[in-house]
Amino acid sequence: MAGVNKVILVGNLGKDPEVRHLESGVPVASFSVATSESYNDRNTGEKKTVTEWHNIVLWRGLAEVAEKYLHKGDQVYIEGKLRTRQWEKDGVTRYSTEIIGENMTMLGGRPKPEGAPAPAATSAPASQPAATPAKQAESPSQPAEPSANTSETEVDDLPF
Repeated sequence: MAGVNKVILVGNLGKDPEVRHLESGVPVASFSVATSESYNDRNTGEKKTVTEWHNIVLWRGLAEVAEKYLHKGDQVYIEGKLRTRQWEKDGVTRYSTEIIGENMTMLGGRPKPEGAPAPAATSAPASQPAATPAKQAESPSQPAEPSANTSETEVDDLPF
């Protein structure tokens, strides 16, 4: 049986994406994403937070979207796979584990312009600014049927 290499993250960018273009013109974006977990220490009762940093790599269209729209602190949903690279520098073998993003969704809404007042709250569902690979855009989609226990004015902010 084949293995599964799947990563799903929801976190915040640690810095603006760095985008480079290969000789063939293909854009590649690299950035870090922080994910945090909180728990209560059994011994002291103190709330502790553990933060993990993940190196993300996006290619082609996703790299262009990241370059244009993502900034330090933005919240994102990333789906992808783990990839470990190795190289040698000064006689020492080095390793780096990255997440190769296959799907990326920007979360947290649109940033407001500097000095602009906060928008009035509405009960309408927010639009979903999303970036998905072209192969997913070609697949047919079916409209979601509303659940019997939810109202139309509820906003579901889950990334999936």
